[in-house]
Amino acid sequence: MVFLRTDEEIELIRKSSLLVAKAHAEVAKLIQPGVTSIELDARAEEFIRDNGGYPAFKGYNGFPNSLCISPNEQVVHGIPNDEPLEEGTILSVDCGVLMNDFYGDSAYTYTIGEISAEVQQLLDVTKESLYKGIEQAITGNRVGDIGFAVQQHAEENGYGVVRELVGHGVGNSLHESPEVPNYGKRGTGPKLQDGMVIAIEPMINMGMRNILQHADGWTITTADKKPSAHYEHTVAVKKGKADILSSFEFIEEVLKNK
Repeated sequence: MVFLRTDEEIELIRKSSLLVAKAHAEVAKLIQPGVTSIELDARAEEFIRDNGGYPAFKGYNGFPNSLCISPNEQVVHGIPNDEPLEEGTILSVDCGVLMNDFYGDSAYTYTIGEISAEVQQLLDVTKESLYKGIEQAITGNRVGDIGFAVQQHAEENGYGVVRELVGHGVGNSLHESPEVPNYGKRGTGPKLQDGMVIAIEPMINMGMRNILQHADGWTITTADKKPSAHYEHTVAVKKGKADILSSFEFIEEVLKNK
């Protein structure tokens, strides 16, 4: 079932999504060589709880932590641990919040110290593909228009688009209908309607699109062990232009001033 949200409900989802964004900024402050992903996880959980939210991922289908933290060839769903992060690592951090009965969800790929120009291009193209997908999240379009825009930009640049993992509706549940793949054909799939709230989240691999799931039941890695990047916004479908409910501004302000 696809829910169409009222303006009031969308504002509550925005509040949750902005708390996600500010929790990301707290993570961004700590990002440096030598920090551990479990330290990042603890800070995000503390910040979310201190600001009236609940970490949405903690306990979700048994997930043990508040953040999914996935370095380098890990695509998504990495479990935080106490290994120091090394210079040259890229780090997908996915965060969700439940507050006022509504969820927010957003992901960002960080760099630990200096990375190669080749890997930086992967991050840039992945983020660009997110915004190209968001441009299609308007009333009257279809879900396939979003996937097509993401896929076209990523594949034009020689990257692999993960197919097994998709974006999704967001609201009173963390994952609602419809599914929002990062590939597709224009003019296909469910029709986008005013008031739908969806998470768009390209997962783009430097090499092949193929992935593997680890024995822990969570961690997803690229089959060829090449790096993968991941960016996600929660957006409301509107006439003419999508309304981005989450934000990267808090993150990028911190990173700019480090």
